[in-house]
Amino acid sequence: MLELSNATHLLEQKSYKYQLQDVEEPILYRDIYAYDEIPKIPFNHRRVPIAMPEQVYITDTTFRDGQQSVEPYSVEQIVDLFKLMSRLSGPNGIVRQTEFFVYSKKDREALDKCRELGLQFPEITTWIRASKEDFKLVADLGIKETGMLTSCSDYHIFKKLKMTRKQAMDSYLGAVKEAFAAGVIPRCHLEDVTRADFYGFVVPFVNELQELSREAGIPVKIRACDTMGYGIPYTEVALPRSVPGIVYGLRHYADVPSDMLEWHGHNDFYRATANASAAWLYGAGAVNCSLLGIGERTGNIPLESMVFEYAAFRGTLDGMDTTAITDIANYFRRKIGYNIPENTPFVGRNFNVTRAGIHADGLLKDEEIYNIFNTKKFLNRPASVMVSKTSGLAGIAYWINDNYGLTADETVGKNDPLVAQLKHWVDEEYENGRQNTLSRRELEEKIEELAPGRFAV
Repeated sequence: MLELSNATHLLEQKSYKYQLQDVEEPILYRDIYAYDEIPKIPFNHRRVPIAMPEQVYITDTTFRDGQQSVEPYSVEQIVDLFKLMSRLSGPNGIVRQTEFFVYSKKDREALDKCRELGLQFPEITTWIRASKEDFKLVADLGIKETGMLTSCSDYHIFKKLKMTRKQAMDSYLGAVKEAFAAGVIPRCHLEDVTRADFYGFVVPFVNELQELSREAGIPVKIRACDTMGYGIPYTEVALPRSVPGIVYGLRHYADVPSDMLEWHGHNDFYRATANASAAWLYGAGAVNCSLLGIGERTGNIPLESMVFEYAAFRGTLDGMDTTAITDIANYFRRKIGYNIPENTPFVGRNFNVTRAGIHADGLLKDEEIYNIFNTKKFLNRPASVMVSKTSGLAGIAYWINDNYGLTADETVGKNDPLVAQLKHWVDEEYENGRQNTLSRRELEEKIEELAPGRFAV
């Protein structure tokens, strides 16, 4: 059968109707996922078209998946982070939603206090077990959308749930009916999709969800979850690891519209951001992230990374206030006590700090040479240097100008006598066995000794 596609405006074959394959033994893709070997990347050389949606968004799981890997946040901390996230999101709501647990008194108190702020974005959603009682709880709270777990790989269906595929599907569909009965939009989390039988279970299941959705007149959202970080962003990679293939398949063989399709990834193989970008490129309307990437095991997609990916794809920040990222990082450090590795992009203390003298020389001439973008403008973090045995005259001069906030007509150059004196002292420090970089206090005290009153701290 041929139908005119609303997405491509071309005639397309719609005869592909994948049926559930209720296998007796689990399909575990041992040729790819041999447990005693590194997971392999298979190619089939099939290309799918890039299909970036007209609008893409970021969603957040800081207060759900993010909370599962750190000391639980207090109500005050959740409220503070929610406000910062709203500021980052901007008036256009690019950070569109964030999800909450609702089981404990503390969870519900935090949710209520965030709602009381009256902020439009991010919209508050929840995550629950797929039970009638939980759907009633969400409905009573007045929440419009909730996530629910619908594990889809045979690793989970056979090994964890101890079910057949049909039993699992029937259980999930029954839970979705309960959500519809409560008037709640279900967001089905396709857990472990990158180890699932895509055409034997995932597509038939999502097709059944779509049918229930049409009957109920309530949309259903699909979150494709790369639970173990196995996803691959490269084109021509075979399923089940292909991110482009998964997104394309859900859109074209299960008729999931982009605005109902979301990607959730983990960073076990350092591909979280690349996979999320691929999901957007091939048709997912949203990518699910967490602040600083904090999440289960190696973490989720860092939300701040996708903020800059958005700007790179769109050519605009669309109103997002990226200086909030620095305030979020400082909050995690100072209020929560979370240790952010110093070289973490965008949020680490030293992400735009150089120790190399040759780089500092370039910064002194024009910071654009060695800074990724105007970090002062976008993150309120000017490019900086540390003084060490490799800093050289240029590094010391740059540090003085930066530390004291010297304007153009006040700046010191690397030929300034003070810089030479300071370098001589620095060299002596390292010749005498010093290993670590010099602190701000040490440098300021030495400068005051060498040039009393020259600079105001």
